[in-house]
Amino acid sequence: MDQLKINLYHIPISQLLEMVKVEFPHAVYDFKKHIVVLNDEAHEFLGFIRLPLHLTIHQDLSVVEETASVLYLTIESGNAAISIMEGAENLYHTTFSAYMTRKKQGFSQIKYLNKKGKSRAGSRVRLAATTEFFEKINTTLTELLETYEISRAALNCNTTLIPYLYQSRVPFPIDKKDPILYKIPLHIPQSNFTNLEAAIKKLRSPMLFYNPEYAEKMGPFLPKD
Repeated sequence: MDQLKINLYHIPISQLLEMVKVEFPHAVYDFKKHIVVLNDEAHEFLGFIRLPLHLTIHQDLSVVEETASVLYLTIESGNAAISIMEGAENLYHTTFSAYMTRKKQGFSQIKYLNKKGKSRAGSRVRLAATTEFFEKINTTLTELLETYEISRAALNCNTTLIPYLYQSRVPFPIDKKDPILYKIPLHIPQSNFTNLEAAIKKLRSPMLFYNPEYAEKMGPFLPKD
């Protein structure tokens, strides 16, 4: 059964969290996923609320900060974008590009190398560009983390590229097990600033997800006619 979702932009954050405590006293905050899991009195899962990343809360669902700084990073073959947001304000953004795609076939050089090896000159050029691409990204990230104090780091990256990010000669500046890392739960069609900015805007509002059979329980969150 498909899960339903409702944008809760119409409810102020503090009010929303108070409603959760009243309507779902057994709700639990999951820091890693940055969601509030809605459970019933038997601790059965009913749904969850995805919170905006610029919001920092305690486990007791009290608000700590509503304009926290968040680093966003999206990567695909040959393109990447970084943005740092403080609440709704963009503090910094940049993009990267590299020659990583075989033009005739139109697919990633990394996928090609996994199948065919790297003996040809063109392949070696693209592999060198790939290495430099991730080194530049990690160098920039390191400099940004020395300049800005961030609460979360949100990442969108194809699983094929993840090893190149973490195994670069310039280390990824955040431990891959660090709970501040957050997987962006949206599809970003191309890793440029325009698409990253659009994704950030979507993530700025709290979003309720639930199964249709629990619709009645979700009534307090629904807009009033």
